Amino acid sequence: MADSPTLHPLAHPLAVDGGPTGVLLSHGFTGSPASMAPWGRYLAEQGFTVRVPRLPGHGTTWREMNRTRWEDWYAEVDRALSDLRARCEHVAVAGLSMGGALALRLAEQRPDDVDAVVLVNPAVNLVDRRLAALPVLRHLVPSLPGIGNDIKKPGVEESGYDRTPLHALWSQTRLWADVRANLHKVSQPLLLFRSAEDHVVDPSSGRIILAGVSSAVAVEVVLADSYHVATIDHDAERIWSESADFITRHTAGTTREGDPAR
Repeated sequence: MADSPTLHPLAHPLAVDGGPTGVLLSHGFTGSPASMAPWGRYLAEQGFTVRVPRLPGHGTTWREMNRTRWEDWYAEVDRALSDLRARCEHVAVAGLSMGGALALRLAEQRPDDVDAVVLVNPAVNLVDRRLAALPVLRHLVPSLPGIGNDIKKPGVEESGYDRTPLHALWSQTRLWADVRANLHKVSQPLLLFRSAEDHVVDPSSGRIILAGVSSAVAVEVVLADSYHVATIDHDAERIWSESADFITRHTAGTTREGDPAR
């Protein structure tokens, strides 16, 4: 019997209308809005207009996700950005893991619509030889054990999948290649949070991003007490507050020439 497309109770998207600055928050691969909604609610309390979309194929079943591709995920955040631009004077984009890649692509493809970028353990690369087998392996087995819920804080759940769908994973690697090839187009102020201990994304992604963007302001913050899903881990409140300050600072007045990095 086919999987039911019933949405996980914590996977509903979040939309809150507030002030003239909008923030788009994108969750990661096999995750859901559950990893971003607390951040989004915090920003809404600070007066921002907030959108946390649910990427297609996420929050239901990994089998449904295996029928989606990166173009589907990107189209969803692209729609959310258009919604915010229609309502707000300024918009920042933010993302966790693969959501970081989607946020970077928005900054690359729509530079006039994105005023600032915030990334948390972004994924645009993975140093793992097993990825070379994906083009063949994805036709032989549908999934492998999941990579979700890499959280240090006890009792916290990401509400992601316990399996990694391989057609979708292969498509994610195509997204990474596209984003890496266009990193030079990113000129917006950029804030990158990176966990010192991350069991999902290795440090190569952060190095590639910081070396590749053209941003005059590019700040890296190392998180000492969180794993991959840092947005709901021990360092969450630091991410929330520092991102709010960064976005406010770089969307006030001229957005392309912000204050020097802290």
